[in-house]
Amino acid sequence: MWRENALQTAQEPRSRTTVESAGIAFTMPEQIDKLAWLRGLRTRGLPDALGIEVLELTPNRVIATMPVDDRTRQPFGLLHGGASVALAETTASLGAFANIDPMHFAAVGLEINANHIRAKRDGSVTATAEPVHIGRTTHVWSIRIVDEEDRTVCVARCTIAIVKTPAA
Repeated sequence: MWRENALQTAQEPRSRTTVESAGIAFTMPEQIDKLAWLRGLRTRGLPDALGIEVLELTPNRVIATMPVDDRTRQPFGLLHGGASVALAETTASLGAFANIDPMHFAAVGLEINANHIRAKRDGSVTATAEPVHIGRTTHVWSIRIVDEEDRTVCVARCTIAIVKTPAA
């Protein structure tokens, strides 16, 4: 959700636009530093709950880390596959967001698949998402999740739909 407090940390805009989406009005600068905007949000939902930290957010690459701890482990002590998928979709969605005009379009998950390659009990994992296809209505992102020794823990592919916002 767009929040005014997040915008205070973003670059100074040349102009602002007010948009209503899903019954919520928000004001956003036309040009912002999207990573600064993201970091300034009061809450980011599931990524906050899982401890996901975004390190890099560009149109060509997204890098984020996630701890392997009680929030992200399954009952048998291993990294939960669903937590890896959440990290993968978070990075792909943010990458798509970096490639669109959020005043007129939204990036929403359409499909994701993942292969869990290596078990992980503790520490952290790092996801790197890179675009395979950036189209007008869909984006496809490849995501590789690795451990601290750069060993592959999970590989995923995520398709993102680009949809017009109701106000557009």
